[in-house]
Amino acid sequence: MRKTILLSLHIIIILFFSCIPAFAQRQADRPYWYTLERGKRYFRSGDYGEALIAFVEARDQRRAMYTRMEQDLITLLSIPEVRRMGDSLELIEPYIAERGHIDAAAALAELYYRLPKESFNDSAQAALEAIGRYKEFPDAEYWIGEAYRVEGELGIALRQYEKAYEQRILLETPGFDLEILYKIVDIHRLRQEYTAMEERLLEILKRDTLWSQDSSSFVRTAMMRTLENEGVSRFLTLYRYNNQDVERAHRLLGLYYHALGRDNRGVEHLLFAFLIQNSIMVEEILRTQFDFSFSTLDLLIAQTPRRPALLSYIEEVEYYKTIYYLGTSLNGSGKLPPARELWAFLSRRGAAAGEWSTRASSQLRSPFLERAIEMP
Repeated sequence: MRKTILLSLHIIIILFFSCIPAFAQRQADRPYWYTLERGKRYFRSGDYGEALIAFVEARDQRRAMYTRMEQDLITLLSIPEVRRMGDSLELIEPYIAERGHIDAAAALAELYYRLPKESFNDSAQAALEAIGRYKEFPDAEYWIGEAYRVEGELGIALRQYEKAYEQRILLETPGFDLEILYKIVDIHRLRQEYTAMEERLLEILKRDTLWSQDSSSFVRTAMMRTLENEGVSRFLTLYRYNNQDVERAHRLLGLYYHALGRDNRGVEHLLFAFLIQNSIMVEEILRTQFDFSFSTLDLLIAQTPRRPALLSYIEEVEYYKTIYYLGTSLNGSGKLPPARELWAFLSRRGAAAGEWSTRASSQLRSPFLERAIEMP
C-alpha cells in the first residue's frame, strides 16, 4: 500500500515537472497585447513592480515580433529571383504563394491588417519600412511611464510619455494621444516647468477648432462684448460650446496667465472653460429633462443636487474656482460689471461654493486685484 502511494506521488511529481516547459512555452506564446493587459491589471491592483515588468515585456515582445517579420521580408527580398522583380508587390506576392514563403506571407498579412495595401503604392520597400516602424509600441511606453509616475520617478515618467507621444501615429486607441499630452502637462506642473507646460497646453488647443480657426479673434470679441454689455445669462443663452477635450487646457492656461498678471489672455481662456463647463451641464440636464431651457446660472445650478453626475462634474472641472478667477481676470481687465455678476452668483452659493463664495463676497464688498499665490 505504502509503495503504491509513493509510486503515485512519484508519477505526479514527474508529470508536474514535465508540464513546466509546456506551460512556460504557452506563457511565451501569449501575444504582446495580452501581456500589456496583464500589466494593466497589476497596475490597477497596486502591484506597480509587476506591472512595470509586464509593460516592458509587452514592449519587447512587440519589438521582437516585428523585427522578426522585418527580417523575414528582408530575407525574401534578398532572393535573386525576387530582386529581379524590382520593387513591385504585385509581382512578388504570387512568388511568395507559389514558393510557400510562409513567414513572408504572414508578415505581409499582418501589415495589410494594419494599413491598407493601397497605401504602399505597390512598393515592397515601402512595406518593409512600414513594418519596421511597427516595432515601436507607444501604448507600452505610456504605461511604463505610468508605473514610474506612481512611484515618484517623474523625470523617467516624462521621458516615457514624450516617447509615447512621438510615436502617437501607432497608438492602438484613437485620440489617446490627448491623454498623453495632459499627462505631460501634469508632470511639467509638478516640476514647476511652467514654460514647457504652457507650450504643451497651447499644443492641445490646436485641436480646438473654434479657438484655432478664429485667428482674427472675431468670435472671442463678440463673446466678450455680449458678456460685458448684456451680462452672464445672456452670454450663456446665446453661446454653446461642448468641446470637453480642451476645457482643462483653457482652464489651466487661464489660471496661469492670471497668476502672471496677463489678465486679458487669462479672461479669454477662462471664458472658454466657463462656456464649455456650462454647455456640458446643460446637455446633461437635457438628457433626462427635455423641456429644460437655460435662463440663469442660479436656475441651472439648482438642477444639480439631484444629479450626482453633475455634482461630480462640478468638482472635476473646478467650476466655482473657474468662475471666481474669471471674475478676478475680468476685474483686472477693467471689466468690473460682469465680474461683480459672477461674484454675486458665488456669494449666493454659500457653503456649496466653499472658499470661493467667501472670497467672492470679499470682492463684492471691495473689489481688488488678486493674484494667485501658486501657479495652477
